Amino acid sequence: MGKVSEYRNKYRIIGGDWRGRRLAFPSIDGLRPSPDRVRETLFNWLQPHVQAANCLDLFAGSGALGFEALSRGAAQATFVDSQQGCIDAIKANLERVEAVSKGSTIHMDALTYLAQAPGRFDIVFLDPPYQSGLLQAVLSALENSTLLHAGSKIYLESAAGQAPALPDGWTMRRSKRAGNVGYHLAEVDA
Repeated sequence: MGKVSEYRNKYRIIGGDWRGRRLAFPSIDGLRPSPDRVRETLFNWLQPHVQAANCLDLFAGSGALGFEALSRGAAQATFVDSQQGCIDAIKANLERVEAVSKGSTIHMDALTYLAQAPGRFDIVFLDPPYQSGLLQAVLSALENSTLLHAGSKIYLESAAGQAPALPDGWTMRRSKRAGNVGYHLAEVDA
């Protein structure tokens, strides 16, 4: 497993250098890329911040958010997922778009990764399985880590009507709903 041609499911990059490219991902229960209109709105919000950003796509799944950021000029994207099939597909897609040097993949549970991750991130994408209950635990882990800095942007996706409680010192900058998806952009205060 790992060759792009082995995967039937595809999503389309909606902006940047790879606009219109279709990237494949495996059939795994619950795996769903963020919808096009959600990604379009999110990256309109992030437009002034994504250029040269260091991004973390936690619960990467299909990798749609990290690839969208790289397509729009992010310097680096780290893709973390607990499913080996997702990591294999992301690696294959990085090769396909010739961006292996800009993306790193980590096969690991999100909370384990946050407990030992090096570096700092300008943008973090959080799109865990909606019913997993992991979003609040991950927000607490991020709050207690050194991975963020003043001005870091955190994208949160959840089931509509289930807006997460933010840690102290974070501000909700944007919030929208698209069907059964609630999506939000928070920022670490200065």
